[in-house]
Amino acid sequence: MRSAKITRKTAETDITVEIDLDGSGAYDNQTGIGFFDHMLDQLARHSLIDMKIRCKGDTHIDDHHSVEDVGIALGQALTQALGDKTGIRRYGACLLPMDDALVRAALDLSGRPYLVWNVDLPTPKIGSFDCELVREFFQAFSTHGGITLHVDGLHGINSHHIAEAAFKSVARALREAVETDPRKSDAIPSTKGAL
Repeated sequence: MRSAKITRKTAETDITVEIDLDGSGAYDNQTGIGFFDHMLDQLARHSLIDMKIRCKGDTHIDDHHSVEDVGIALGQALTQALGDKTGIRRYGACLLPMDDALVRAALDLSGRPYLVWNVDLPTPKIGSFDCELVREFFQAFSTHGGITLHVDGLHGINSHHIAEAAFKSVARALREAVETDPRKSDAIPSTKGAL
């Protein structure tokens, strides 16, 4: 089974992440940050990765540590669940519209983390959620998941729509990348023989 459970405990956060790459997109995410839970639910639902996340963080300071550390733990869980990456498609991309927003995501489960982030969120906050934390999450996730990730906001005027389109487009790209390639299910998708 391509599943993983990661526990991360620091002076700032106490996090447990459970994922199943071959799930149905079921989710049960509780971080104490409403908008972030909504985004994690979208990530699970549209990637078809079952996801259960629990986070107790120092949100009395702000949401930064919780969001970043969930990204770290989720990236670690993805790495663990993928194992040596035998049989995966490796690459994924999605052009996702959501009302006024249009976001493109492309990724490579290469083991070489790199984030290119060209997404403008026009307001500093979505409700009480700091918009800059959207990028922070994806930076942590791509770094600890070993993902080369490009996210481009092509259109959008509403910060909620743009952020949600970003999570959904990454989810759809991730769904494609982690799927088993029926033509090469017994091989690592690299001429190097390792990822």
